[in-house]
Amino acid sequence: MYVKRKKKKKHKKLTWQEVLLIIMVLILALLLIFSRGFRAAGRVEWQAPDQAVLALASMPGGGFSSAPPPQQHLHLDGHLQTHGQHHHQALQDHLRHKDMHNQHLTETGHEHTHPSGDGRLSTKHNRDMMDSTSGFGDITTDMLLGRIDPESDEAGFVEISRRYANRQGMFLRREAMKAFTAMHAAAEKEGLQLVVLSATRTFSHQKRIWENKWHGVSLLHGDILATDIDDPVERSREILRFSAMPGTSRHHWGTDIDLNSLQNSYFTHGQGKRIYEWLKANAADYGFCQPYTAHGKRRAGGYEEERWHWSYKPLASEFYHAFEERISYEDIGGFDGAETAREMQVIEDYVLDVNMECF
Repeated sequence: MYVKRKKKKKHKKLTWQEVLLIIMVLILALLLIFSRGFRAAGRVEWQAPDQAVLALASMPGGGFSSAPPPQQHLHLDGHLQTHGQHHHQALQDHLRHKDMHNQHLTETGHEHTHPSGDGRLSTKHNRDMMDSTSGFGDITTDMLLGRIDPESDEAGFVEISRRYANRQGMFLRREAMKAFTAMHAAAEKEGLQLVVLSATRTFSHQKRIWENKWHGVSLLHGDILATDIDDPVERSREILRFSAMPGTSRHHWGTDIDLNSLQNSYFTHGQGKRIYEWLKANAADYGFCQPYTAHGKRRAGGYEEERWHWSYKPLASEFYHAFEERISYEDIGGFDGAETAREMQVIEDYVLDVNMECF
């Protein structure tokens, strides 16, 4: 019997264009698969760097304030990168501005803060603005209160040379003195002479200044005697216009200096005006700021303006925040008139009420 065989169907050969198209499709598919894999790997958080994130938070400008940290991931090159750096920086700048604004509101009385039972402020400032070099752990209560001996070899102070001062026997912390030396040299090139009139003061030194005014031995501003003021609080208020209570002076910290004259009028004309204008324009380049500016937007009250008083911020800002954190009214005493400290709110209205650029 004859059986008719089916003819085999001939397969059409692929052209080279079709082969190339198929290869390209496969390559694209593989790239898509791998790219998704890498993105997924990039989103997996590395759990060990909790400490690394904390380290970032401790860096200048790295504090997270009230916002959570941006997501961190480990790239293949081994470097810890920040996802969305531009967004993160904008967020940090906003938080920093907000913290400074809130601080200003607190000090000017537009935002109420209540001292706790021991006299410490219940609202603590954000630490992002600190130019930290040693940290709170190196700052003792005695340092904050001026119970120090700057002449001790272990104190970290250096004596100010007569080249920079109007007398011998004054001291400044070594880092602050180095910065002042550089600033002095720069001013000298402009034909300006910066002369230190006062620097570090111990508790006993400040006590002598305060009690001389308290008992009428020294005249107050305006050539009046404090003893003419019967009310102790009002007497303190008048002395506090230009002199700090012992234990509350920035001069205790070894970071602050008085320059050229103790009269604001000196800095309003002639060479004094040139010096003050130069300091306003250049002191920040060497780390110095004027803590007691005129009352206004930068600070609400406290001491009167002191154009002669300049502070080395990288160290002074640490002492400022440590004072806020640790010192209460129980720590302020040992001098005549100390009982008025709490009613005068010297911590809140004098120690902490300074130019915003100084903390």
